Amino acid sequence: MVEVNPTGFLGLYKAFLAQLPEWTQNFVTLFLLVILVVIYAVFIWKFYRFISKKNIIKLNLKQYNTSSHPFLTKLFEGGLSFIEYIIVLPFFILLWFAVFTLFLVFLTNNLEVKAILIISATIIAAIRLTTYIPRYGQELAKEIAKLLPFTLLAISITNPNFFSVERITTNLNLIPNFFGEILVYFLFITILEIILRLFDFIFSLLGVEDDPLSKEEDEEE
Repeated sequence: MVEVNPTGFLGLYKAFLAQLPEWTQNFVTLFLLVILVVIYAVFIWKFYRFISKKNIIKLNLKQYNTSSHPFLTKLFEGGLSFIEYIIVLPFFILLWFAVFTLFLVFLTNNLEVKAILIISATIIAAIRLTTYIPRYGQELAKEIAKLLPFTLLAISITNPNFFSVERITTNLNLIPNFFGEILVYFLFITILEIILRLFDFIFSLLGVEDDPLSKEEDEEE
């Protein structure tokens, strides 16, 4: 019989498994693993289609523009769009970073929390940077946002011992200790996005527009 710590989620989980036959324990573990992989796959499917678009916010503040001068109109609309991203985008970035990091905690093995945070921040920052590459940037960002997370899943799932409740619980308890690093990575991604958006705004004022195909894809999605 396995010794069980009666306190906390881990203790309850072990106590529950200890009451079951061995084949049932394997069944429960497999069921939880399947559910986790499916949830992760659904999240990545939604995640990559959303984060790989350059213009992800559709608040339409441009409706408040009453100027009839072409340059002033472009300046006003671009300024409002820039403000949209400064105010709203950090919340999206924080959500992506938090959820993706949690999934990596659940699914990756032999990785410290600090490494998981770096991987999560790097993938998100790389995707957002790629979306601003002219012509093919958004298509490339889609592939990065889709392939990298699924590759991590494929690598993890080949390890038969990667689903460990003890490891997951330990890593979750350690996350608050890395609040400083989390804040740095969050600010890095946010500042990077603001800088990219600023250059995009300047280029639009100079008449350097995106490739028409990219715009059509953005509108369709």
